[in-house]
Amino acid sequence: MVFVTGPLCSGKRTFAQKLGGRQVYDVQDLAADAADLNRLADELADYDVVTAAEVGGGVVPIDPAARAAREAAGRLACLLAARADCVVQMFCGLPTILKGELPKC
Repeated sequence: MVFVTGPLCSGKRTFAQKLGGRQVYDVQDLAADAADLNRLADELADYDVVTAAEVGGGVVPIDPAARAAREAAGRLACLLAARADCVVQMFCGLPTILKGELPKC
């Protein structure tokens, strides 16, 4: 599995679509409602490409539920990165390989 992460509107989806295969986007939104993050990460790892926006930067939300959702999203990203064969961080449309190698297309 290739895990693509980075800030909002950084080119994650455009980059991921070039890789092909089964893909799921914006999985950070699934973390808040997940009863078991490990199980969710296992399910998501069955995809070829998984993307998630980095949500940990910036101002910490004052709302406890929003803080908990952000924490869950960060923990999910860590679990996905651990399971991934390749981790790519996107910034300004530029991919940086953090782990592994991109699959040959």
